[in-house]
Parts: sequence; structure tokens; C-alpha cells
Amino acid sequence: MKLYIEERALEIATYIIENKATVRQAAKHFGVSKSTVHKDCSERIININPALAVSVRKVLDINKSERHIRGGMATKEKYLHMKS
Repeated sequence: MKLYIEERALEIATYIIENKATVRQAAKHFGVSKSTVHKDCSERIININPALAVSVRKVLDINKSERHIRGGMATKEKYLHMKS
């Protein structure tokens, strides 16, 4: 694996852990696609730093379990703004 890919994977993983960020937030912050963030955090980071991979997985699993709540809140906000 190329060095810049390893560095990016480590930076993204650290960012997600420190900020409890979603894949979408991390992708926007680093200017890459959601697919790239997901691949970096689920496949590449395991080979680079297994301990960090476990920590990232925990944050991503929490985000996944809460996504239906965030989606509902976004829809609620959308319709509140439409009424105004």
C-alpha cells in the first residue's frame, strides 16, 4: 500500500475517534468520497494499526445505530423550515 494512503487512513481514523464523526462528516472534512472513508476505516486500518481499527469500529457502530434518529431529526427540521 502506498504511504500516502496509509497516512490518510490513520488521519481519518483519528479524526473520527476524536470528533465522534460520521463517515459523511469525515469525507467532507478530508475532501474524499464516503466510499474511500469507509474502505480506509474498515479494511485498510486493520493492517496498519489494529488497535486503532477497534476504536474506529466502535464509533462507526454507534453512528450506525443512531442514524435513523438523525434522519428523523433532519426531516423534522426540513418541514419546520418549510412552514415558516
